[in-house]
Amino acid sequence: MNSVKLTEKFEAALVYANRLHAEQSRKISGVPYMTHLMSVAALVLESGGSEEEAIAALLHDSIEDQGGKPTREDVRQRFGDRVVEIIDGCTEWDSLPKPPWQERKNRYLENLRHTSASVRRVSLADKLHNARSLLIDSRIYGDIVWSHLKIGREKTLWFYKSLLEVYRETGDDWMTDEFARIVSQLAEE
Repeated sequence: MNSVKLTEKFEAALVYANRLHAEQSRKISGVPYMTHLMSVAALVLESGGSEEEAIAALLHDSIEDQGGKPTREDVRQRFGDRVVEIIDGCTEWDSLPKPPWQERKNRYLENLRHTSASVRRVSLADKLHNARSLLIDSRIYGDIVWSHLKIGREKTLWFYKSLLEVYRETGDDWMTDEFARIVSQLAEE
């Protein structure tokens, strides 16, 4: 049982995340990007995460998508070092030019093997929600979803399967099992 109490700090993070991502929408469905951030935070809390982990979940894309290093410092001032540490562990890059896709993914996978349980929890919740959304979108829109992803079906599935391997190596819980189920269904689509 998770007896975490969400405080004004979580509420402030929710408002801050909405301000940062208000103009973004999901690539395929077009729904507001906040739906993803709220879903990731919910998964973190449902899996026993702390308030700091849930705040990091709300802000996990803030540095990468909304301003890089200046945003990192703003998040640190507002929500503390621990939240930034978790976000950093979920961030593939924070400055331009963005490294090539394969290089970013390989680095992310290697870092994930050696990071904290908090980073892995937020990462897993993020990837689980992304995979669920992709599966739903593929069932609604068909194969067209893969053309909306710059990297295509094969690379996406490679990355998800590689992530699953790391999540299984570093701890197993219901989110890992759910991620495995979704990845298997995506591979069959």
